[in-house]
Amino acid sequence: MISGMTDLPPIPAFYSTGEGPPLVLLHGVGTDHRAFRPQSIRLARRLRVLAWDMPGYGCSPPIDPADWNGLADALARMLDGAGVDRAHILGHSIGGMVAQVFAVRHAARTRSLILSATSPAFGRPDGEWQREFVRQRLAPLETGKKMADLADATVESLMGPKAGAAARAYARTCVGEVPVAAFAAAIRLIVTFDGRADLARIACPTLLVAGSHDTNAPASMMEKMAQKIPGARFAVLPECGHLANLEDPDAFDAAVLSFLDAVEPRHA
Repeated sequence: MISGMTDLPPIPAFYSTGEGPPLVLLHGVGTDHRAFRPQSIRLARRLRVLAWDMPGYGCSPPIDPADWNGLADALARMLDGAGVDRAHILGHSIGGMVAQVFAVRHAARTRSLILSATSPAFGRPDGEWQREFVRQRLAPLETGKKMADLADATVESLMGPKAGAAARAYARTCVGEVPVAAFAAAIRLIVTFDGRADLARIACPTLLVAGSHDTNAPASMMEKMAQKIPGARFAVLPECGHLANLEDPDAFDAAVLSFLDAVEPRHA
């Protein structure tokens, strides 16, 4: 339990299924816990799988301040509520940024780290590129559009050629039901992230997973990121974009399980 945190809102865990070592799944900006539905079924054969809705998403109440340390501490409270002391942490996109902070801030609670389609920094929050990133994503919402209105274009921009029709339809549903306020807050937050100085402080076994067609978190950038984390492994999933766990769950889950089997071998 985090000292002094007992009066803060609890963060519920979803997909608390399976038995074995706990694996916590942290979603990206444009989805919620449902983005990991394939993993909640497949990985539960080997692990106790939990997923969160980031504070402000779904059933998770917002936190104040909603900064990186606050999000990492909210994750620790979720573990407390689930009775989990130490867990494998898998973070996708902004979830991967939260995971990086958690692995340093709560190192004793991190068994291993899996970073999917994420980055170590977003540059200066007041930089021209960052301002344009925020403007492009929020301008349609400021004119009254909903996430459902943006879902088709968003999914097509994120997914690679390997994604089938069912995966695309499911991703559109996930994106379309994200609360506008939660999405806007996350977009404004993500451009403030800079964890580059902390990469060398990540002391747990780490895997980075990139999609070969991901333009948001390019494989070349993630490979360089892996080189900054002591002992980190790096894997590329061919023909996948930013949502590799939905686009090719077989390949994604195989990469995760291969890594975890090396970190924590199963007993005969």
